[in-house]
Amino acid sequence: MGRSRVRAPELTGRRWLNTGGEPLSLATLRGKIVLLDFWTFCCVNCLHVIDELRELEERFADVLVTIGVHSPKFVHEADPDAVEAAVERYGVHHPVLDDPELTTWDAYAARAWPTLAVIDPTGYVVAQMSGEGHANGLGVLIEELVAEHEAAGTLHRGDGPYVAPPEPTTALRFPGKAIKLPGGTLLVSDTAHHQLVELDADLVTERRRIGTGERGLADGDEPRFAEPLGLVLLPDAVAATTGYDIVVADSANHALRGVRLDDGHVTTVAGTGAQLRERVDVGASAAELSTPWDLAWWEERVVVAMAGNHQLWSFDPVSCAVTVLAGTTNEGLRDGPPDEAFFAQPSGLAVAADGTLWVADAETSALRAMVDRPAAGAAVTTAVGLGLFDFGFRDGSADTGDEPALLQHPLGVAVLPDGSVAIADTYNGAIRRYDPSTRTVGTLARGLQEPSDLLVDGDALVVVESAAHRLVRVPVPASSRVDRGAHRVRRARTDLAPGGLSLRIDFMPPTGQHLDTRFGDPTSLTVTASPPELLTAGAGTATGLAREVRFAPDGPVEGVLQISVAAAACDDGDGVFAACHRYQQDWGIPVRLVDGAPDELVLDLRAVRE
Repeated sequence: MGRSRVRAPELTGRRWLNTGGEPLSLATLRGKIVLLDFWTFCCVNCLHVIDELRELEERFADVLVTIGVHSPKFVHEADPDAVEAAVERYGVHHPVLDDPELTTWDAYAARAWPTLAVIDPTGYVVAQMSGEGHANGLGVLIEELVAEHEAAGTLHRGDGPYVAPPEPTTALRFPGKAIKLPGGTLLVSDTAHHQLVELDADLVTERRRIGTGERGLADGDEPRFAEPLGLVLLPDAVAATTGYDIVVADSANHALRGVRLDDGHVTTVAGTGAQLRERVDVGASAAELSTPWDLAWWEERVVVAMAGNHQLWSFDPVSCAVTVLAGTTNEGLRDGPPDEAFFAQPSGLAVAADGTLWVADAETSALRAMVDRPAAGAAVTTAVGLGLFDFGFRDGSADTGDEPALLQHPLGVAVLPDGSVAIADTYNGAIRRYDPSTRTVGTLARGLQEPSDLLVDGDALVVVESAAHRLVRVPVPASSRVDRGAHRVRRARTDLAPGGLSLRIDFMPPTGQHLDTRFGDPTSLTVTASPPELLTAGAGTATGLAREVRFAPDGPVEGVLQISVAAAACDDGDGVFAACHRYQQDWGIPVRLVDGAPDELVLDLRAVRE
């Protein structure tokens, strides 16, 4: 088949999970097709890939060994307990190499989360690709490798090295979000149990469970969910019209579900169960969703934090209309009108008395706000946060400067009675407080295990302490001041020449697919920089997989190139009826400008390396 013959580097890291404590090596895997999945548990695109690979793992169970290589972005993601918890939380049913120092990541020259690499039964890398949406192409490639190596006698069939860990025993398992019900009880999304649980005000006593506990998508009186998260209680008049009281963000089903509280009956009210693969712009509607994470009632509609494609959407329960509210699908931090703003995995929502919609924007470690003023129109702004690559645990002024306040991957927000905003600063294990009047950040509580949501309960906060598998009540004290420093994403810098840069994205559709240009160029390339002053030309969004970029001659000599690409390929066959597939990826490339360095940067989106 003409594939390049590159010997696969050894798999090296801190420890192995899901192997019964036994280390793995490429020598022990000889004769199997090995699929490496470089992932990190903060990354929603990585979670999509874990789901995409499930069918392949089942289909090729006797010849394919999938290995997750956990390669952390945030400091918290290097914690061994957090990695182990994430493997369970997201149902990873294959061996995982814990690689906190990015040793194997560097050996395979990975540049982005997620990255996939395929190793043939004789130990050679035959394909490498970035982003999600590659399942179809991987299936074709694996079939080709099976035929080739079975004929050569180098394929060994049989069980793989996966060993299931012990079953957990806690009542809740990685709860995600919670709301207060009219009678004073709480409804909690018991995410890893794929259920909803109604708890008494003591936060422990169970009233009932909704859902069978089996992962799936089924309506009726014995419903199934898949990693449910956000919840919102509809106003009484709306609930009377729709016939259900609660909307649930059923994240891994890419759907919204309606729950009738009287009897627990569940209906799918938006989404098809399939993940959205197309770009949808502000004001447009779509039938499919992409990892809805949280919900809020705002301006007579349900707002959806659509983490999977970095946008805010709206859902009208009466008309069932689903519309994009804000965000371009580009991952990043950019303020402005809704159709120009960038988000990065929005994961928490709360509405203030003045109508401000507060957003926990997880991947930018930011607190964002959206307002819709009759005179000025809608706008997205940033209260706290610097972008995709800067995070930390620091209180003080939220204004950018030498030592601005910093968060680390927040997942929840709540508005306190005085109008300040409480933030579930998830990867710092803390509850932070932002005061809009002084633009300052303080710390309310520390030592929590991945708090993911907050509820105001009188003079206290109910905290969903996800990694501790419980809800706790925390008094709201005066803010204290914490400064544990700032961090940047840890990756090797790429040296590039000052001046002009030729940027190219390599993409080769897998066997049986082609780029369909009948309706125009099916690709999109977005280039931005942090700081923006790094570039004088080449920034922005346009079609094509190549771009000439120019660095500022008197600008900074270090920064990050943020590159987003999407490409659509269609199955070979009968014209307009052929199925199409979307391939997409975001790269954040730390760069340093050095005389004599390369003036070309090539990134690999391709589905198969020939």
